[in-house]
Amino acid sequence: MPITQERLGEFVKTALQVLAENDDHLPSRDVIRCVEQHLQLTDYERETLPKGIARWENALKWYTVDAVKAGWLIKRNGVWYLTEEGKKAIKLDSLTFFKTARQKYREALIARQGSESTITIHVDDLEESLEKEAATPRSTVIAVDNARSIARAEFEKHIGALDPYEFQNLIAALLRGMGYYTPFVAPRGKDGGIDILAYRDPLGSVAPRLKVQVKHRKQKAAVNAVRELIGLLAKEGDVGLIVSSGGFTSEAEAAIRSSSKHIEKIDLTDLIEMWDDHYDKMEEEDRRLMPLKRIAFLAPEEPT
Repeated sequence: MPITQERLGEFVKTALQVLAENDDHLPSRDVIRCVEQHLQLTDYERETLPKGIARWENALKWYTVDAVKAGWLIKRNGVWYLTEEGKKAIKLDSLTFFKTARQKYREALIARQGSESTITIHVDDLEESLEKEAATPRSTVIAVDNARSIARAEFEKHIGALDPYEFQNLIAALLRGMGYYTPFVAPRGKDGGIDILAYRDPLGSVAPRLKVQVKHRKQKAAVNAVRELIGLLAKEGDVGLIVSSGGFTSEAEAAIRSSSKHIEKIDLTDLIEMWDDHYDKMEEEDRRLMPLKRIAFLAPEEPT
């Protein structure tokens, strides 16, 4: 028995609800895992398709494309982000949710091909026809999203296997790729408060001068770590940077925003994106700390 539109709407709506419960963003594979826990899936929905994916998961990925077109969801580098419009859409019943998102997707395809008034075929045939003609059909979008999810998992596995000092060296390499000099990277031993000093010039005579704390653990960095860093920003031109592979508590983020001292933060998602962005500018020795192999895809059409 085919999965109904209402049920499909429930799949995608549940994904948005999961994001709302997790600071509005999560890696896509974590969203899928949480959605599976929330749903009472039937044997038919759990059935594995020839491509090796469960029927319900394939449907979820297929119809989240509609949610992206509707402006409810953003997918970037294997992470899904809930938008403000998406938060409003969660209040819709599952069938209305599905139909609204589908209409947004169809409108995007129509806009790509020209005025709706010039098209006379049945709406379902229209969708199939435009899918075939579109430069980046839904299947391509899903393939790219799957590839990004796999890449994200590989990044996390690699970073998770690093010890605290290897992770610290990774951050220092990133900063050098961003054009900073790193005259001090803390050696193994007792923690002295500052893990990395990073300057815009070799002598540190030009602001900003970064004082960096690096936290490599599964737990989120707490507010006391932020307060400790604030206390180390004594000179004019000092900027604090706190890097946490486990993310930050809401209290820590609030302390960063309200601080009278300039403090920036980098979490795991930021790190992965920044490493990709600055990789080509790194020295070969630094690249080896987390080497990349680039694969090109036809870029999916961005939602308008």
